[in-house]
Amino acid sequence: MTTTTDQPGGHGPDDFVPTDELIRRSGVKQFTSLDGLAPEDDPFESDSEHTAFLADLYASRHAGRS
Repeated sequence: MTTTTDQPGGHGPDDFVPTDELIRRSGVKQFTSLDGLAPEDDPFESDSEHTAFLADLYASRHAGRS
């Protein structure tokens, strides 16, 4: 169960919806197993392709930093 404060500061009583109510309204369900999150097939054809992807991701995230 998720809990939140009754009313966060700066919001009127009509603006606040508790987290549990937002979850109920959205119709989301709790995970029963993490197995459904993993892809059935490996998205990378090889370890070198995976390594190249991570290197490119790292470079793009650090581009322009001094």
